[in-house]
Amino acid sequence: MLGALWGAGGLVAVLLDAIDRLSGIAMQALDAGFHMFQWAVLVIVVGLMAYVEGYRGFQKSFSPRSAARTYYLYRNPELLMVVLAPLFIMGFFRATRGPLLFAWVGTGLIVLLVVLLQLSAQPWRGIVDAGVVVGLSWGLASFLVELWRVFTSGIYPLSPAVPGTARD
Repeated sequence: MLGALWGAGGLVAVLLDAIDRLSGIAMQALDAGFHMFQWAVLVIVVGLMAYVEGYRGFQKSFSPRSAARTYYLYRNPELLMVVLAPLFIMGFFRATRGPLLFAWVGTGLIVLLVVLLQLSAQPWRGIVDAGVVVGLSWGLASFLVELWRVFTSGIYPLSPAVPGTARD
């Protein structure tokens, strides 16, 4: 149980930290005030990020798989997976090809986006960050819901994608 708590708690902490840091940047942009065009861009970016990152990325893929991997860890604790539980749950190791690529390539793209956004001026950085905050918040909520579902039912909708398991 300790490994599952460490893994899920680590993932939740990463998401909460990102939401907290990016919310401050988004609020700075909002405090400065927007022109009509910037408000329109904000609405579009937030809507797109809610759908692409929150719904499609997290709710339909990452959250159910991460919840399944948390439950898998709970049922099959191994020392390395327990010690590195947040990384295991996010799919950075001991995952089948698709989730493994998603974790590493996705992280690389996020790092690239962060570097590019740091070069952007306000309010544009804040507008994008507002969209990311919405997507991450949706993702956090969907992970907690999926975690609850998996642990109360023992059934997960997506495979944990661990090589050698029946549902890999």
